[in-house]
Amino acid sequence: METGDDRPDAETASANRMRRASSFGAVAAQYARYRPSYAEAAIGWCLAPVRGARPLRIVDLGAGTGILTGALVGLGADVVAVEPDPEMLAELRRRLPEVRALAGSAEAIPLPDQSVDAVLCGQAMHWFDLERALPEIGRVLRSGGVLAGLWNMEDDRVGWIAELAKITKNGMTLSLWRQTPEADREEHMLLAGSDWFTPTEEDEFDNKQSRTADSLVAGIATTSVFLLMEEAERARTLATIRDFLDGRPETSAGEFTLPLMTGAVRAVRRP
Repeated sequence: METGDDRPDAETASANRMRRASSFGAVAAQYARYRPSYAEAAIGWCLAPVRGARPLRIVDLGAGTGILTGALVGLGADVVAVEPDPEMLAELRRRLPEVRALAGSAEAIPLPDQSVDAVLCGQAMHWFDLERALPEIGRVLRSGGVLAGLWNMEDDRVGWIAELAKITKNGMTLSLWRQTPEADREEHMLLAGSDWFTPTEEDEFDNKQSRTADSLVAGIATTSVFLLMEEAERARTLATIRDFLDGRPETSAGEFTLPLMTGAVRAVRRP
């Protein structure tokens, strides 16, 4: 039973989530340049339940600047990108002019009923209001279609990554993923299954990426935590991160390997 104290907390959390979710448009070009791609094996795993569909029709939901979209196009799929932020959508259209890219959201997808085989969400599902989004995603998916989310996360089993995560206050590390997967935040709706979907499966995939100190700091600066910081605090923290990277033998001598993992969850649309 909801109490008077619970409702403001829920409303505040929702408002904060929306504020963070809408912060990326201001740095759309930087986001497209510096955010990492997703592990190819993770994408393949997400699409395994619909591998036989021809042509394979996929929605990249919350597509941002099209990082996942481009990978899906590379598989030969018929891809529609759906993104609510106009600046992110404009950057996606600039980078991938051949892709059908539509303004829309997880809660209001501008596509017909049962028109796609898969809905994939790269670094986006945690921004959805899943209570509204799951029925809407279920509406556009064919029976047996797949809903999947992917998240890139730093592998904090590596010592210097664990230290860096303390400075950045990174909420997307491998250890945190294993404690509470991103898709589990909204009342455990996916992991428990729903009227629309089977219970969720999870997996993890190696996704090492080449970086320099400059490119890593630039990517960190596009996270919502940093975008919403006061400017002085943001500058101080980014300078601290750069000093840390310049002082580490792993990261101070030009290009290095950033140990990333791609975490993935998937669920199948019930008949």
